[in-house]
Amino acid sequence: MEKTFLQLEGLGKAFGKNTVVDDVNLSIGQGEFVSFLGPSGCGKTTVLRMIAGFETPTTGRIVVNGRDVTSLRPNQRKIGMVFQAYALFPNMSVAANIGFGLRVGGVAKDEARERIGEMLTLIGLSGFEKRYPYQLSGGQQQRVALARALAARPAMLLLDEPLSALDAKIRLSLREEIRAIQKKLDITTIFVTHDQEEALSMSDRVVVMRDGHAEQIGTPFEIYNRPATRFVANFVGTLNVLEGTVSDAATGKVRLGAGEVVLKDGLDGARNGDALALALRPEAIALGPRVGNDGRLTGEIMDVHFLGSVIRVRVGLGKEVVSLDTFNNSTTPPPKVGDKAEISFSCADLLVLN
Repeated sequence: MEKTFLQLEGLGKAFGKNTVVDDVNLSIGQGEFVSFLGPSGCGKTTVLRMIAGFETPTTGRIVVNGRDVTSLRPNQRKIGMVFQAYALFPNMSVAANIGFGLRVGGVAKDEARERIGEMLTLIGLSGFEKRYPYQLSGGQQQRVALARALAARPAMLLLDEPLSALDAKIRLSLREEIRAIQKKLDITTIFVTHDQEEALSMSDRVVVMRDGHAEQIGTPFEIYNRPATRFVANFVGTLNVLEGTVSDAATGKVRLGAGEVVLKDGLDGARNGDALALALRPEAIALGPRVGNDGRLTGEIMDVHFLGSVIRVRVGLGKEVVSLDTFNNSTTPPPKVGDKAEISFSCADLLVLN
């Protein structure tokens, strides 16, 4: 990680007796893109608002570039913020909206005009400066909101679910543009979202929030492939959870229904007969044998869903049902409901859930 730019130390927030953020500790490097991911009410937006200065922490402190800003007002923190609602002034042109903060900040007209031009080029809306918000699409309006936040050259950019009001195609395009702009400017950015795909595709690191706590902090690869808790495993991506019983703790053997698997990392602290929950991603499971797969279970095809390039198959394994993804092959018809099936996987892909 680059030199630490933002430090959250024991950050907490309570409204009366209701604690919404509890002991969040995080270091963010210069130019790093970090997403706070979690369900509604988990505290992610409250953390963002405390960083911006709109909420005062109950405990802890916020350090930006070596300076304690915990008690500073929002306009003293040199932070740009983009909200879910575009919050554009309907009676102002695009240029006037982008330049609003510059005018309030006393930037000279010539310099402001130059910066507005730079921002319009950056967001791909050159020639739109005289239009009004009602003449723009939702995606264009959000670009203007982004340009307005960046025009004042903030030290840090905060984004509070800025894509949630847009349709899927525009969201995909705009998130790529936001990430490209962020990299170009090398600006430290915090992005709040409940959309796991956005967080995984855009971020250098992801903070998964739950009930005011940072449940896990890691790269998208780590969060998806090595979830630290059952909550993270279930919240991020599709997951199969298999309930098993430890049959030989010394060798890592676990019984799953009528089959048995051997865990690569062993079972430290477990005892024979202990119940155990194992997680397995759909893409880690093959229908039929596959070279290198040392785990095998047999069952029955329960459902088949054709999704275009991918076919999702649900296989019943006694009391358990697992989902697996297989690529569509135009020469091979998908399996039929009721067919007997063998699934295979690498035991190294099995995760023990806490």
